[in-house]
Amino acid sequence: MYSLVSAPVLGFDLTRLTGGSATAEVMLRGLRLQAADLPVLADRLPDEGVRGPLWVEVESAARRMPSLKGLNKDDAAGSLALVERAPIGTVDSLLTCLRYDVMAWTWTGTGRDAQQSEVAASATALLCDAAVASYLREVLDADTRRGLGAGWVAAMRKLPTGAPIDLGPHHYTVSALLDRLRSLRSNDLSRLIASAEDSRRNAGGWSPAVHSASWAAYLSDRVRTAAAAQMLLVQAVDTAGIPLADRAGGVWNMLSGAVQALVVRDLLDTSTAHRLLAPVVAALGPAWLG
Repeated sequence: MYSLVSAPVLGFDLTRLTGGSATAEVMLRGLRLQAADLPVLADRLPDEGVRGPLWVEVESAARRMPSLKGLNKDDAAGSLALVERAPIGTVDSLLTCLRYDVMAWTWTGTGRDAQQSEVAASATALLCDAAVASYLREVLDADTRRGLGAGWVAAMRKLPTGAPIDLGPHHYTVSALLDRLRSLRSNDLSRLIASAEDSRRNAGGWSPAVHSASWAAYLSDRVRTAAAAQMLLVQAVDTAGIPLADRAGGVWNMLSGAVQALVVRDLLDTSTAHRLLAPVVAALGPAWLG
């Protein structure tokens, strides 16, 4: 369910979770890891005697996450709240994305013969600990979260800041949109919500346009770039204070589609780019577009 190719789906879930911005930060750091960083991470992975009980708690907490299985047709208000909050993906799909997408470069071989070095496997495990601690923030107790995140926090203090986040050939335009969102004012928010509602009512062509943008990212080897942009969007939406109901009701999809389009703007036909960018331009004006 989660993958770097489908980062907008992961972003949609993260933007509706209490620990979503922190999870996005772990993802962003993971996307910038280099070979020299792996031993630092591996050295701070707790032994199995420590991690074992923590992951027992993770398994239990994952079952307490909001789920659409809990929909009650006799409780309309409760069902709406659940639809707004329930993730599409799962902890397992998050871990799969981290191990096999984010850390894909650490694997050798293919298929059943694929393997990681001991150092790479330990570094990946620490990354997974940190991500799951924030992803499950709503349902994990504080001691378990701290236990899962302690090694990662210690490693981050030892690592350099890391390579700058690369947003591709349209870096400045993507950054300008994110900056515009971070400084959102109340009247901007009202226009954004209205534009998202209008876009939702007139959704024709939106899904094929997003698919085209995602396909363009894949063909141009910008999947990791697009995923990083989506994670930055999660954080920008949080900073903007966009209400949860509006994120779930269409604002995230509108903004996510625009970000995806900007990453591959040079590869999209005019009509596709217009379909994804026009609603955001209508709400926020064209100044950020460049």
